[in-house]
Amino acid sequence: MKSCVLAYSGGLDTSVILGWLMDAGYQVHCVYVDLGQPCEDQIAILDKAKKLGAASSRSVDVREELCSDFAFPVLKWQARYEGVYLLGTSIARPLISKACLQVAREVGATAFAHGATGKGNDQCRFQLAAEALCPDIEMIAPWRMEAFRQQFPGRKEMIEYCEEKNIPVKASIEKPYSSDENCLHISYEAGALEDAACCGVDLVDFGMTVSPAEAPDEAESVSIAFESGRPVALDGKSCSALEMVETLNRIGGRNGIGRIDMIENRFVGMKSRGVYEAPGMTILYEAHRQLEQLTLDRDLLHLRDRLAVEVAELVYYGFWYCPKMDALMKFIDQAGKAVTGEVGLRLYKGNMIVEKRESALSLYDQSAASMEGGGSYNQDDAEGFLRLQGLPLRVQGRVHPRGY
Repeated sequence: MKSCVLAYSGGLDTSVILGWLMDAGYQVHCVYVDLGQPCEDQIAILDKAKKLGAASSRSVDVREELCSDFAFPVLKWQARYEGVYLLGTSIARPLISKACLQVAREVGATAFAHGATGKGNDQCRFQLAAEALCPDIEMIAPWRMEAFRQQFPGRKEMIEYCEEKNIPVKASIEKPYSSDENCLHISYEAGALEDAACCGVDLVDFGMTVSPAEAPDEAESVSIAFESGRPVALDGKSCSALEMVETLNRIGGRNGIGRIDMIENRFVGMKSRGVYEAPGMTILYEAHRQLEQLTLDRDLLHLRDRLAVEVAELVYYGFWYCPKMDALMKFIDQAGKAVTGEVGLRLYKGNMIVEKRESALSLYDQSAASMEGGGSYNQDDAEGFLRLQGLPLRVQGRVHPRGY
């Protein structure tokens, strides 16, 4: 019998796919990858898979790895897709593939199945990661198969299939929107959000954050310490990467931090509308950036900013495991060594105000920067500096007069 691993959530789509794969003659091993999805009974989800006929079902806890080895390296890059999106879903997908492929190797499965559609980005992230890590694996993406789409043209047919097969699911034919959650963020898309003219913030029932208007009337302060660009302590207390993110999620969430509504360009070519909330990571991005301003050389910081666009695209498109990304991660490890120190932020109704920046590696020289007289900067030096900078402009101006 053919054997495959299925990235399994226990919801409607993957429950139907489990039954469909078994109908097609596959022995299916279900893997629930724990990314910090809240309020889910993992034991019930795994029992359900076994009752439906899965050869095995297991949960793999990757929450700490997601924060430490995936989210924090991207944080060091200050990578935001199209300048806005903090990549919370994008970062998680290659890790799901990695976890599923580790199980596939253990059980001897030759195929990897997932429930991503043929229109979205997740199919790219799952498959590109799998092909890099296990080039010989067979990829099964039912939503890209005509036979599957003919059998299940909509949610109505999927629900009817579950009723016929006695597959218990909590689903309705109409959904206002779909959501995906992990410990880094929640994303909301599809359904009513596909109307770009509507206000997504008004439509979505946010799960991590309160509205800035409903946040407390008194500000709340946090202090975050970094070592070589990685957050290591919160308010003077050392904590793991997961503890850092979860604690800041609660703090930022109650202060209305981290909501985003954007139209983004998917890798497959279409524009889509997404609403996101990422309170903890939003705070970390701001604190990290403030410390960089204090400790990074100008030219290195500007180079990092130019390359950050490349990193964000690689993550968003699904090229986590590729030589270019490997090289870029080596670069940021070196470039970020000086980003060591502490930043204090005051949070107030969706805003973040800098209270302090401190670092033993600070490049800020108050004597040189001061607008007061004296100090270590000789203003006479600027005359020769600007004459040399202006030399090519003077030559060009004589040869090619611009007029004015």
